Amino acid sequence: MTAEHRRPAEPDAAPSVAHHTAHHAAPADASKPAQTDDRSSGDQPDPNRWKALVICLLGGGIVLLDVSIVNVALQSISTGLPGTTPEAVQWILSGYALSFGLLLVPGGRLGDATGRRRMFVIGVGLFTLASALCGFAPNGIVLVVARLLQGLAGGLLTPQVTALIQQLFRGKERGTAFGLFGATVGIATAIGPLIGGLLITAFGTENGWRFVFFVNLPVGLVTILLAFRYLPAPNGDERGKKHDFDPVGIVLLGAAVVALLLPFVQSQEWKGNAKWWLIVVAVVFGVLFVLWERHYGRTKEPVVDLRLFRRRSFSLGVGLATVYFAGFTPLFFVLTLALQSGLHYSALMAGLASIPFAIGSGIASTVGGRVVHRFGRQLIVIGTILVLIGLGAVVWVVANHFESDLGWWLVLPLLVAGIGSGLTISPNQTLTLSEVPVEQGGSAGGLIQVGARVGSAIGIAAVGSVFYSTLASSRGDYAQGLPLGLAVSLGFVAVALVAGIVDVVVGKRHGTAASV
Repeated sequence: MTAEHRRPAEPDAAPSVAHHTAHHAAPADASKPAQTDDRSSGDQPDPNRWKALVICLLGGGIVLLDVSIVNVALQSISTGLPGTTPEAVQWILSGYALSFGLLLVPGGRLGDATGRRRMFVIGVGLFTLASALCGFAPNGIVLVVARLLQGLAGGLLTPQVTALIQQLFRGKERGTAFGLFGATVGIATAIGPLIGGLLITAFGTENGWRFVFFVNLPVGLVTILLAFRYLPAPNGDERGKKHDFDPVGIVLLGAAVVALLLPFVQSQEWKGNAKWWLIVVAVVFGVLFVLWERHYGRTKEPVVDLRLFRRRSFSLGVGLATVYFAGFTPLFFVLTLALQSGLHYSALMAGLASIPFAIGSGIASTVGGRVVHRFGRQLIVIGTILVLIGLGAVVWVVANHFESDLGWWLVLPLLVAGIGSGLTISPNQTLTLSEVPVEQGGSAGGLIQVGARVGSAIGIAAVGSVFYSTLASSRGDYAQGLPLGLAVSLGFVAVALVAGIVDVVVGKRHGTAASV
């Protein structure tokens, strides 16, 4: 252990960091000093760190909001925009997810190498411009292209948020900051349909969908202006340091991500089984990427330091995020669709149904961030159990009471699921990055987000396949299709629970229980 880690911890620093890192470090790195923070304990924290956090959450929030806000606008887009074919509608949804996942790791690497504030501002600026292009789109093709650009900008922006949190905060404060970020993830995902429904109700079915994108413009502009004032600029050492950008690694990783995501995001549009061969292509590119990174990393900086995966906290956290998002994300996709198409809810009423989840997730994420340093992954186990209880109750209610007042019956189950989600997402983010050196925070955060995007795509494809096939075989019986689809979500969350339990048991057995 280095002299730096032998110093007494400051009040806001977690005393278990050095112990946790030393135990989790891979055997191959045992001779190297453990790195968990960018500051020595004598450094003063950035006085603007909480203002900077608000700016990060504004930027990250609009990107996450656009993952779900478009769901309730699809009907409005189909009727109000010329040239919007069913395939174009599918790409308006899936194209965003695809391009978003493509740039997450390269975007994080660019931020680590060239400055996170710079990449954050560029990302917000491109996202704002792409949102304007979406809103002014004259036809379906332009809207699809604009959504692809929006996703690329989101992929560039998002990893800067987690990297800046890791850079600006430490100890218990870092857990609190990640808790607020987790609250933003849960609230933005859950409240997106509500905001979309309000805008469509206010501006009409024909053109209301345009304001779903225009709402990003003032937020984006304000965020850019404040970012220059409060986000930290690279210091002199960082500006003078030369970095390698590993273009071959970026291309190989991007090809692997696209090949893996494409068959899932297009699962409903591309009929037949030929599309699944793309998974084999993704595996080939993935193997080539690993081989190249090992070779390139011997003399230069790779886009991903593969040694990160030797740390149990990181590898398990990425895996848990992937599986959990596969179960969490499809909930609002199929529920919103069932409420609108099956029970003829308006876009606004369908959006209101997600409010209990958003409330529970927002509160629990904030609390979870504050106490994760005490409970470690045991908190995630509790969270996933609550999600299972809440989703199980949703399945039971829908199967037994698919009536016009279904939204009221779902209040308590969705509130419980939201609380569980809040105790899962932000603590997992905190623990997963707890041992990552800050200079690799962007690329590491990008990997977590790639896992979440891949999981979301797989989950929506799996749940959607069961949901749509059941509707087809039952002649449109949503009371049958929705519970069966959500049962698949339950399966993914159950796998995440098993992963959390295994880590807690293994950690206790080896005296390495995960903590911040």
